[in-house]
Amino acid sequence: MSSVVIVVLVVVVVAALAAVAARPMLRRRRLRNRFGPEYDRTVTETGDRRSAERELADRERRHSELDLHELSEDQRQRYTTQWTEAQERFVDDPEAALQDADRLIVTVMAERGYPTDDFDQQVADLSVEHAEPVGRYRVAHEIATRSDGSGVSTEDMRTAIVHYRDLFQDLLNGDTSNEKAARS
Repeated sequence: MSSVVIVVLVVVVVAALAAVAARPMLRRRRLRNRFGPEYDRTVTETGDRRSAERELADRERRHSELDLHELSEDQRQRYTTQWTEAQERFVDDPEAALQDADRLIVTVMAERGYPTDDFDQQVADLSVEHAEPVGRYRVAHEIATRSDGSGVSTEDMRTAIVHYRDLFQDLLNGDTSNEKAARS
C-alpha cells in the first residue's frame, strides 16, 4: 500500500514539475502568436528574451486598461473619404499626402481610444492588437518625419503611404480585445 502512495506522489510531483517547466514555453508561444514579428523585434531590441517577454506582457496589461472602441459606420465612411483624398493628393504633392496620411492615422487612433501623445507609446499600444502592420507603421512614420526636404525619394514616400494604408485599414476594420471580451 505504501509503495502505491509513493508512486502516486512521485507521479504528482513529476506532473507538477512538468507543468511549471512548460509554463514559460506556453507564455513564449502565446506572445509569439500575438505579437508576431514584433516579438522578434522586441527580443532583438532588448537583447534578452525574458526582458522582451516582460515588456510585451506589460504592453498587454496597459492595453487592457485602455477604453478602446470600434468606429461608427459614419466615422468609417468619413475617414475612408479622407484616406482616398490623401492618396489622390499623392500624385500632385506626395510630401503633403504623406503628412495627411500620418495625421489621419493619429486621428483614427484617437477616435478608437488610443493615446496619441508619444509615438513610441502609440506603437507599443498598437502592437497588442495590430502586430502585423505596426512594424510597417514605424517605417512609414520614419519616412514621414524625414520627408521635410531631406532627400526622401518619391518611391520612399509611396512605400510609406502603402504602409500607412495597411494600418489604416486594420484600425478601421479591427475589433478590440475589450469589445470582444464585453460581447462574450
